[in-house]
Amino acid sequence: MNIPSDRLYTDTHEWVMVSGDVATVGITEHAQRELSDIVFIELPKVGERVSKKSVVGVIESVKAASDLYAPVSGEVLEINSQLTDHPSLINSNPYGEGWLYKIRIINPQELHDLKDADAYRELLKNKEL
Repeated sequence: MNIPSDRLYTDTHEWVMVSGDVATVGITEHAQRELSDIVFIELPKVGERVSKKSVVGVIESVKAASDLYAPVSGEVLEINSQLTDHPSLINSNPYGEGWLYKIRIINPQELHDLKDADAYRELLKNKEL
């Protein structure tokens, strides 16, 4: 399974790629596989302030609906508007075109609570046991 080492990960299967004080957020390959064919996504609004671990949206597939959680606290700067008409981009390219939103990080210390690729891989391995 593809778990890029240039990102951080949450226990709820979101990924975060940090550049300065901006984080790009998406869901992992594992998450999109578990959901299967994604048919709808509700993203946070640009300008919305979110708190770490708060529900910021919903992702729906043919199998289930799941909440999306903020990996860090901050202000939503941009959403991936392509996903409105093409939510399947999340399935085909979860680490690229399927990114969800960008957030300005207000508490960089929260990044220390996220997992690196090795720790996330270990989390997945333990869930399979």
